Amino acid sequence: MGFFSKIKNIFNKEVEEDKKEINVENNVNEEQKEEVKEIEKYVEGLSKSRDNFVNKLSLLGIKYTKISNEFYDELEEILITADIGVNTVMNFVDRLKDRVKHENITDFEYLKEVIVDELFMIYVGNDLLSSKLNIKDGETNVVLFVGVNGVGKTTSIAKLANKYKNEGKKVMLVAGDTFRAGAVNQLKEWADKLNVSFYGDDRKDPSAVIYDGVKQAKDEKYDLVLVDTAGRLQNKANLMKELEKMNRVIGEILPGNPVETLLVIDATTGQNGITQAKSFKEITNITGIVLTKLDGTAKGGIVLAIKELVDIPVKFVGLGEKETDLIPFDIEKYIYGLFKEF
Repeated sequence: MGFFSKIKNIFNKEVEEDKKEINVENNVNEEQKEEVKEIEKYVEGLSKSRDNFVNKLSLLGIKYTKISNEFYDELEEILITADIGVNTVMNFVDRLKDRVKHENITDFEYLKEVIVDELFMIYVGNDLLSSKLNIKDGETNVVLFVGVNGVGKTTSIAKLANKYKNEGKKVMLVAGDTFRAGAVNQLKEWADKLNVSFYGDDRKDPSAVIYDGVKQAKDEKYDLVLVDTAGRLQNKANLMKELEKMNRVIGEILPGNPVETLLVIDATTGQNGITQAKSFKEITNITGIVLTKLDGTAKGGIVLAIKELVDIPVKFVGLGEKETDLIPFDIEKYIYGLFKEF
C-alpha cells in the first residue's frame, strides 16, 4: 500500500468516526472536532483544483491502455497547467519513468498511487516541515508580513490575529504600511472588529511606527505583534533598505525578533506568485508563505511549485473568506483534499 492509500484510509476513517461521535455526544473532544473541520475545509476548498486537475489525470487511465511516451507527454501538460512549474514537472516525470521501469509498473491503479507519492515527495523531500509559527511562550513575538498590494495581506493579518486571540494570546496589530492610502485605517478597523490592540500613525516613517508599536507591546507584555508593511516591489533596493531598517529597529527592542517574516501570495495569480516569492527572497529572509485564495483557483499545484522552486515552506492557506478559513498548512491534508477522488 502506497503513502496516499494510507492517509486516505486514515482520514476517511477519522472523519466518519468523529462525525458519528459528534452526532452521539456534544462533549466530544474539541481537538477531534477541529481536525474534522480542517480536513473538510481542505476537501471543500480544493474542489476547483480537484475537478480540473485530478479529473484530467483520471481520464489518462481510460485514454491510454499502456504507459507510453504519449501518456507521459499528456501527463506533463496536465501538471504544467496545474501551475506546478515546467522544471519541477520535468524532474517529476523523469523520476516517475525510473520507477515505472525499475518496478515494472503496468497497472494504472498502482501508477496513480506512485504519481501521488512522488508529488508528495516534491514538497517534503528530505525535510521535516512544520507549519507552526516560531512563537515562544512567555515572550513578546513579532511577526512581519510582506507582499505586494492586493494579495490579501491585511486580511491575512486579521485572520491570524483572530486565530491567536482565540487561543488565548494577547495580540497587537502594528500598521507599518504608511505608504498606501487607507492602509492604516483598514488595519485599525480590523483590530476594532476583533477586539485586539492596534498601533499606527500614517504621518510617521514606517520604521518609527514599528519601533513605537513594538516598544509598547514589550512594555505591556503582549504575546504576539503582527506587523503590516508596504507592498511595493518596483524598487527592490529601496524596499530592501526599508525592510533591513524595520528588522533592525525590531531587534533593538526584542533581540531575536522578528521571529517570522511571512510572505503573502495570492494563489490565483499562479506563476506570477512564484515570481513574487523569488523577488522577495532576494530582498529579505522569508521564513514562510501565507497562500491566500487557494479555494479560488483550479491550479492548486502552486503549493508544490513554491516549495520546489523557492524552497520556502507554506505556513498557512486560505480556503474561504471567513475569519476561520485561513488555516495552518498540512501537506497530508492537502494531498488528501486534492486527490480524494483519484
